Amino acid sequence: MGGRNSRERLLIVLRYLLEKSDSSHPVGTEELISHLEEHGISADRRAIYEDIRSLSASGYDITQLKGHVFGYYITSRTFENAELKLLVDSIQSSRFITTRKTTDLIKKIESLASTHESRDLQRHVYVTGRVKSMNESVFFNVDRISSAINSSESIRFRYFDYNTSAKKVYHRDGRTYSVSPFALIWDNENYYLLGYDEDDEIMKHFRVDKMESISSSGLPRKGLDLFHEEDLSGYSVMHFGMYHGELQRVRIRFKDRLAGQVIDRFGKDVLMIPDTEGWFNIDVPVAVSPVFFSWVFSFGTDAEIVGPENVRNEAAEYVRSLSALYED
Repeated sequence: MGGRNSRERLLIVLRYLLEKSDSSHPVGTEELISHLEEHGISADRRAIYEDIRSLSASGYDITQLKGHVFGYYITSRTFENAELKLLVDSIQSSRFITTRKTTDLIKKIESLASTHESRDLQRHVYVTGRVKSMNESVFFNVDRISSAINSSESIRFRYFDYNTSAKKVYHRDGRTYSVSPFALIWDNENYYLLGYDEDDEIMKHFRVDKMESISSSGLPRKGLDLFHEEDLSGYSVMHFGMYHGELQRVRIRFKDRLAGQVIDRFGKDVLMIPDTEGWFNIDVPVAVSPVFFSWVFSFGTDAEIVGPENVRNEAAEYVRSLSALYED
């Protein structure tokens, strides 16, 4: 009986230290004894010392403070508080995670810190004006897709968008897509599936939060030869806003002051070739699309698409079409 009480006492002490203690809030011996009494377990100082030694011997990093302030606290945890803040911020700012799921995940993260430090996380998490996903099933979708990728099986699903009434409108009149999944990409705060569309026989990407009724076909994947041609590390860089478009090498001219924005977009390895004074050029593969044009135009006269000629002409036509919207 005493052995069982001893084991139970040890677990209660550990749980209390994990929940209540940190470097700013050490837990004293009398506080631990009082907490044990609330659970119907009597203990003295010697028992507490024995429990602390046992926990330390088991690998728990426990610091004992002596002197004016006496007590114990968990010195190191699986996650530092700064790391938990980073996780919380990432979840809070992710559009693909619904508001309800965001709240659930943050509560679970808070449980990894002491109750005192979790209050700091709560103050840290509020982000105003954030538009969150309306699809609660995105987590299950990611899990099903990952399982299919690991088992090299194709999947079936329905794909939808929203109309002006915020109602679902299904692509292909609701018919099921048959897709061989190869990778999950997180870009611009959304999850995308990169896969081989078995009907159109090309590689495509799909927003995971707009996929529905995902199931495994039980059939082996197709399109593996095409997947090997994809540069996954640069896929989202080339596809602006993950927008479908013809992949072409494009030469763009920038003012020197935009070097940081170019590196943010294309990475530090992008080759910036000096041009006339105060300007430089880059030559990069991109999926030419309205989203790409909009990115270049956002820099006004400080950026110019130099070539190829067909892309430059397409950009000029895009500008003319926009201008026509605002003509009397």
